[in-house]
Amino acid sequence: MNLQHKIDNKKVITGIIGLGYVGLPLMNSICCSGRKVLGFDIDTNKIKKLNSGKSYLDTVPEKIISTHRKSRLFEATDDFNRLKDVDVIVICVPTPLGENRDPDLSYVINTTETISKNLRKDQLIILESTTYPGTLSDVVRPILETETGLKAGVDFYLAFSPEREDPGNPNFETSTIPKVVGADNTQERDAAVSFYQGFLKTVVPVSSSATAEAVKITENIFRAVNIALVNELKVIYDAMGIDIWEVVKAAKTKPFGYMPFYPGPGLGGHCIPIDPFYLTWKAQQIGLSTRFIELAGEINTSMPDYVVDKVEKTLMENKSISIDKSKILILGVAYKKNINDQRESPAFAVMEILSKKKADVSFFDPHVCEVGPMREFPQFSGKKSVCDLEKAIKEADIVLVITDHDKIDYKTVAEIADLIVDTRNAFDARGITKKYIFKA
Repeated sequence: MNLQHKIDNKKVITGIIGLGYVGLPLMNSICCSGRKVLGFDIDTNKIKKLNSGKSYLDTVPEKIISTHRKSRLFEATDDFNRLKDVDVIVICVPTPLGENRDPDLSYVINTTETISKNLRKDQLIILESTTYPGTLSDVVRPILETETGLKAGVDFYLAFSPEREDPGNPNFETSTIPKVVGADNTQERDAAVSFYQGFLKTVVPVSSSATAEAVKITENIFRAVNIALVNELKVIYDAMGIDIWEVVKAAKTKPFGYMPFYPGPGLGGHCIPIDPFYLTWKAQQIGLSTRFIELAGEINTSMPDYVVDKVEKTLMENKSISIDKSKILILGVAYKKNINDQRESPAFAVMEILSKKKADVSFFDPHVCEVGPMREFPQFSGKKSVCDLEKAIKEADIVLVITDHDKIDYKTVAEIADLIVDTRNAFDARGITKKYIFKA
């Protein structure tokens, strides 16, 4: 039975490499359609948890893992020799930046080399990791063809389909988000489109893998630039005594020509702070510059300094306490609300600046009991959330809201705290107004 027949008859077995915030939701969508998934990861602890029916992500509850394990539709493994047993291989590995903000494709390259050792005819390989236009054709394809002697589009199929996950967003899930699919010939594109149509509602084919890669980069640049714009406006309007949150709330009543973006303490997550610079690097390779992207990056990375300045001034003006004599409680260290993902969270940049200024800093996060390993801020790895929130608030000179988790009782926080700096409009959005709550 060839690949197309397997796809049409639900006999296709999918191998997902990388069982994180992209790989696990994808697994769930495929298994919910009655198709089998073999998940691959190098983290043996993850493998053991998943195979015992447990989850390590808030966004993929244990019930989901347990259900698919019991139905025998899902299995996790660290034995990459089993790649030859699957029909479709989906790559969902990280694509971070190097020290000089150049693309670090080591995960993609290492994964591709591993696939090449087990590649067989009639397999479909799909890259979902965000990267610059040309990665599939210039990096992935040559490795697979050179190492195996097989030819893409003839012996096996190759496509790019950017992930579009939004962890913590209850309005969208993998199966309902339109899926862009690009490949460099008709046969490869048709195979990838057929695969995704088996378990997704909407599939959007584009003419090439580079186009699909550009789609993802464009989406993330759009967000990064617009967040930078509203962050810059926040600083300007604050100096003028104008509330940026009230401005945005009123502006979004316009039914055309405007889309609301909201300010914050900086960018977080694996995508928005990182992905735009993949295009910056690629543009430099062809002698072009990306002025908007680089300016947006400068503005967004400056926001933690702005927040700390606001905290420093608020402490001095309201309590006559200098930052080096202060106890500061941070609410929320995940990069966005209602999840436990700490990647690139601006909370740690804020904590580092405060620590350098000799402030006594602690944090409370209902989703993050302990900070995981961190490459950029290793000094905070292992730092634990305070257990007694009310006691921590009473002991703090100021409470700083970085991530507005819904599980935080803001009414209680406002009743106990006597000085608050809110970077997310968490209190006002819930109708809580106090003279000692200041926005940043």
